[in-house]
Amino acid sequence: MPDPARLSINHVTTKRWTLPDAIAGYARNGVRGIGLWPASVLAYGVADTRRALDAHGLVATSYCCGGMFVATGKAERAKQRERNRALLEQAAELGAKSLVCVSGGLPAGEKGLQAARQRTADELAELLPFARSGGVTIGIEPIHPMKAADVSSLSTLSEANALCDALGDGLGIIVDVYHVWWDPDLGHEIQRARGRIAGFHLCDWLPTMEENIGGRGMMGDGVIDIAGIRAAADRAGFDGFYEVELVSTVWEQRDPVEVVKICVDRYRTHC
Repeated sequence: MPDPARLSINHVTTKRWTLPDAIAGYARNGVRGIGLWPASVLAYGVADTRRALDAHGLVATSYCCGGMFVATGKAERAKQRERNRALLEQAAELGAKSLVCVSGGLPAGEKGLQAARQRTADELAELLPFARSGGVTIGIEPIHPMKAADVSSLSTLSEANALCDALGDGLGIIVDVYHVWWDPDLGHEIQRARGRIAGFHLCDWLPTMEENIGGRGMMGDGVIDIAGIRAAADRAGFDGFYEVELVSTVWEQRDPVEVVKICVDRYRTHC
């Protein structure tokens, strides 16, 4: 059984709760970590969020950001860089374990992924000095290839490892079982990521695509060998939090109190 003290829940899992309610609700159930998103943090206030985390004994296990590297024009790219630096500053103030980087898909009119992948490498290289100076790890999250056009041009742990090899300190890797479970090189790439795993996301892949259109499954309801992937991450030296990130139009309608209790139970029995 995984260590109960290493369980975190991403706020998106209980969307019906406001951020302060989620922080308090997770703490009541013995959950010691929370994954955060800029929209809810900025609505509540960065300083107020940090005070609430400290008051309830919670750790910000991630600060999740999408569309980080999609701008192509000079002016748009300058605005994007300013925003990304601000996100790093917010992550540092929150004490977040990582700024989770979802690079973004293709701008209108662009074909193929080569230019998008090069943009990601170039923009990461530009952003890294600011991350290093602020003591924040940028966690690259590969996203399932079915979302390459609109969410992220990076789909595999191999690509993430190659970026870490090329760009050096300050980069880490987010292993999200939903996005990487299918990869035939998964075991090898997790071992290759030794010392680089900055976060680990939990949920499940439901067995039919029709169900997946509506979102992810609760751990144990699908086909992912979650325990096996988690054990591989542990063998690779990962000692951080395991964060439930259940993006689901079904689960978001349920009572958050019930959802948290099920998350805790499934973590114990299926992870």
